[in-house]
Formats: sequence, C-alpha cells, structure tokens
Amino acid sequence: MKSPAEDSGPMGCRLETAGPGPSARRKLDVTHLILRLACLATSVTAVSVMATAEESGTITVAGFNLPIYSKWSFSDSFEYLVGVSAAAAAHSLLQLLVAISRPLRGSSAVPSRNRAWLIFAGDQALAYAMIAAGSASSGVTKLNHAGVRHSAMPNFCKPLRSFCDRVAISIAFTFLSSLFLAASALVDVIWLSKY
Repeated sequence: MKSPAEDSGPMGCRLETAGPGPSARRKLDVTHLILRLACLATSVTAVSVMATAEESGTITVAGFNLPIYSKWSFSDSFEYLVGVSAAAAAHSLLQLLVAISRPLRGSSAVPSRNRAWLIFAGDQALAYAMIAAGSASSGVTKLNHAGVRHSAMPNFCKPLRSFCDRVAISIAFTFLSSLFLAASALVDVIWLSKY
C-alpha cells in the first residue's frame, strides 16, 4: 500500500510519470527522415562527383613534357570512398523508404528496440567508414597538390585542376555525409533511451 507522500506531490497534487507522448515520437521520426534525406543526397553527390573525375594533361619533369591521365579508379583510396559512399547511400535509401512507409500505415518509423539497435549499429559503422574514406582520400589529394618534395615529382593538380577539384568536392561531401550519419546515430540513441 502506497503512503500519501508517494501518491501526491507538493501541495497535494498528483505526480504524472508518463513517458514522452506521440508528438515527441513524431518529432524524432521527422528528424530521422530529414537526416536520411540529407545523408542520401550527400552520399550520392560524393559518389557521382568522384566517379566522373578524370582528366588528361601534360606535365614537365626534368625538362621533358610528359602526357598524364588521371582517373578516380587509379587510386585505392578513391575506390574505397566510392564504395563506402555507395553503401551509405543504399543504407540511407533503405531507411528512408522504411521511415516514409511506416508512418503512412500509422506506426512509428522504428518499430522495435531490436531494429533500433540494428539501425544504430549500421549508422555508426558507416559514419566511421565514411570518415576513414574521406581521410584516406584526403592524404592522396594532398600528395597530388604538394608533389613529392625530395624528388622531381611535381604538383599534379596544376595540369589536372578539374580532376583535383572534383576529388576535393567529393571528399567534402563524404565528410558531410559522415556528419549526417553520426547525427542519425544520435537520434537512434535518443529513440532507444525514450522508448
């Protein structure tokens, strides 16, 4: 049997201990939807800009003019970036379709705690993979810009400016996509803590 102190709060008012209402859940669902759209857009942009990066030019090394050709698929780091960005885009598209279809049927975008944990793990893994892909690609791009100081290897980005610009744009969108995935993982944690 409860004592009167447990049944009522200050001044004899009854304390309500209900969880978050449907409006809070709806806000989380809308936030989840917006983050998925943003991640899908940035991931697709990163893939499409990188996958179309190629250019020919001429470079002078030790007094000789040499033709050069650069394409994104010549670098393992750029291939990794395209692969991970494509995986993030596919993950975001799948989660976006689920987030749109479930509320139309009158249920939450995340139906169970097990599914929420699975989505959280996917978001976390892809966010880290996107950061790794962007970092690896940044190292290659820096080398292309700076050249090799202790050898006759010059700055490749002078004759291949369009290629280097496209790579830089793709890397920027990759990092942006990783931020959206990290924010989505945070929304997953909020959902798990409240429901």
